[in-house]
Amino acid sequence: MRRQRKAKIIATLGPVSSDAAMIRRLFDAGADVFRLNFSHGTKEDHKRRFDIIRSLEAETGRPIGILQDLQGPKIRIGTLKTGPVMLKAGDMLEFRLDREPGDATSVALPHPEVFENMMPGHRIMIDDGKLQLEAKSCGKDRITARIVVGGQLSDRKGVNLPQTDLTISPLTPKDRDDLAFGLEIGVDWVALSFVQRPSDVLEAQAIIQGRAGIMAKIEKPAALGRIEDIVALVDAVMVARGDLGVEIPPEDVPGRQKELVRLCRHAGKPVVIATQMLESMIKSPSPTRAEASDVATAIYDSADAVMLSAESASGDWPVEAVSMMDRIISHTEDHKLYRSIIEALQPSPEDTTAHAIAAAAADVADAIGASAIVAYTASGTTALRTARKRPRVPILTLSPTIAAARRLALLWGTHGVVTPDITTYDEMVDHAKAHALEEGFAKSGDRIVVIAGIPFGRQGSTNNIRVARL
Repeated sequence: MRRQRKAKIIATLGPVSSDAAMIRRLFDAGADVFRLNFSHGTKEDHKRRFDIIRSLEAETGRPIGILQDLQGPKIRIGTLKTGPVMLKAGDMLEFRLDREPGDATSVALPHPEVFENMMPGHRIMIDDGKLQLEAKSCGKDRITARIVVGGQLSDRKGVNLPQTDLTISPLTPKDRDDLAFGLEIGVDWVALSFVQRPSDVLEAQAIIQGRAGIMAKIEKPAALGRIEDIVALVDAVMVARGDLGVEIPPEDVPGRQKELVRLCRHAGKPVVIATQMLESMIKSPSPTRAEASDVATAIYDSADAVMLSAESASGDWPVEAVSMMDRIISHTEDHKLYRSIIEALQPSPEDTTAHAIAAAAADVADAIGASAIVAYTASGTTALRTARKRPRVPILTLSPTIAAARRLALLWGTHGVVTPDITTYDEMVDHAKAHALEEGFAKSGDRIVVIAGIPFGRQGSTNNIRVARL
């Protein structure tokens, strides 16, 4: 089940991708990690999908990552008395801190944190930005806003506040309950929605306590102002372009995406590009040319993974969407300009032995024409350092724990294998050669580059590099 590409694919499961046969087809088509979206579905739905993935993993012998995506604090208006209403540009609309049904002049907004932080001049965007307003006066339980862009308003539409820094936790009571459930069943990654500040990550860390990797979804302008501190705290980042593209001008999203990918690569943190990547394939068996270019751009930028949402969860062509993404990635990575582009973005190695060894492994492998780099990694750190260099050859990661192998399923260029702890230098070389042969990364006569930490079994001690011939 070796993938013939470096970047990974995350596929969201949903109504059309819930049975064992369909999940197997998605995996065979190229999905490396499966996303469980806790904004939809019941715990029973997610547990059933989780069990299917774990059975598939046992059947194929391939570590498969499972990402739990928490809903986060959703801000919505209340209901309307007589159904949808039309809002006209230039008119005024009042937001009330209550739950009484509204009309074309006044609607409920039962979120006290909005009234505590809203200031005159702040923008209010409803229904993914289709309706746009500007706050004119702000009180303890009333906000009066002028309608800038009008249109139809209906019940329970979402509200985005790009200029308002809300003093709320990204973990709602529902999220905390869902998180406890996810940790209990054993998810590998937890995605935090609407992260705004480093303290949001610290709050999640206190609950998760290392039982899963933490992925910050960057979808609020406030997070961009504190992004280096956030990246330093988390294990991975998702560029969630949906809400981010509502709260900042659409023309700014591509540049921000490139900045985030560059920052994460320099920090050695996996980065995922998400939202609307192949959206037309929800209803069509083929993407637009612009969508194919969008996926390719993420790969040229050297993102670790790209993600499908509704395309694989509720669309008409879920398997075709994964297969198409697999082909776009493979063709992009095979393009003659690919290496020159990602090598131009090469980060300098940090001044530690571990980083120098990982960077040297890529250079040595390239210089001698090695077939693969074999990285012994207990926690995944050695693999992260090696992938940061974006070597030309695949990275075969050998880990003593299935948990580490599953988390590495979204890391660029890696192929994870669970192997018993080694205790001697000879075992290190023998196991590396055996797995390189067995997994199809090398054949007799080929050379591989092996990196590990000595003494064996101590995390974060990468200090040894060895060239071995099979």
